Amino acid sequence: MSKAVKVGKVVIGKGYPVSIQSMTNTRTTDVDATVKQIRELVAAGCEIVRVAVANLEGARSIREIKQLLGSDVPIVADVHYDHRLAIEAIKNGADKVRINPGNINQDWKIRELVQVAKEYSVPIRVGANSGSLRKEFEQKYDRITALGESALYEVRLLEKFGFFDIVISVKSTDVLETIKANEYVASKVEYPLHIGLTEAGVGETAIVKSSIAIGHLLLKGIGNTVRVSIAGDPIKEVIVARKILASVGLRKVGQVIACPTCGRCEIDVEKIAKTIEPLVEKTDLTVAVMGCIVNGVGEGRHADIGVAGTRQKAVIFESGKILKTIAPDTIVEELTRLIQQRIKTSPGS
Repeated sequence: MSKAVKVGKVVIGKGYPVSIQSMTNTRTTDVDATVKQIRELVAAGCEIVRVAVANLEGARSIREIKQLLGSDVPIVADVHYDHRLAIEAIKNGADKVRINPGNINQDWKIRELVQVAKEYSVPIRVGANSGSLRKEFEQKYDRITALGESALYEVRLLEKFGFFDIVISVKSTDVLETIKANEYVASKVEYPLHIGLTEAGVGETAIVKSSIAIGHLLLKGIGNTVRVSIAGDPIKEVIVARKILASVGLRKVGQVIACPTCGRCEIDVEKIAKTIEPLVEKTDLTVAVMGCIVNGVGEGRHADIGVAGTRQKAVIFESGKILKTIAPDTIVEELTRLIQQRIKTSPGS
């Protein structure tokens, strides 16, 4: 069982929900833009947000960002090279810092950072990426072991100074390396793991690679917090992360299931599904869109709400029971009405 680490009001560790992270792509010194994007990320389902801290002004901006947010979302300071930036970020309210001790280089600097992190009860995330392996480990081990041992070296350095409030990250651009390296680290220590690929790419490539690696690890019980890496809009990272967690049974989130559009399909399944998906994603409903008599009510009976249609007519159903027969051109209208009705009557609405 992994140790539990508290990041603001979010707890990372075995027995706690796997949390979703992302990172702003704004300049942290542009406080208004950063606050705006953090709010958008939280609205999409992000639970921990990381910001880049490139200078002292960025570190000090965290205080104002948190004041303007007025929310409980934890803010993580992403720091490289200069331990003073991590210290300043902690003093200005960062809930966690992400550092690479290897590029801070000198042990006395890590000791200074650890003292401040202890004083403020702020955890530290350390780890290794495939592009930043320690040379001595690259020469001694295969790449997977070198990746794992590079991360464990950083952990042992913190432990040497009596610091144990640690989260570990081991990431590669390669799916199998990421999986095997995380398995290796998980077999050695009990600290929470932050999982994901690094530099996964763009669009579908990033989504497929991240889904395989993160999904595999989660199904093996490895991983306590996730970040999906997609170049571009970070909102997409959060949406994909939510869908991965739902797909492996760790979250109940709204989803549209739809039949493949084969030659039997008689309604525009893709258009209907895409139209209602933004509304469904704000719920915990499963909505089925089925395009013919083969992939009909029977195939979608496990959905909360569904439609099965032909050119002549369509049927709306709830939990496998047919409610009514409707005209095909009213499908979106009827589904929208039912979804909104469910939203209004759900607890906490």
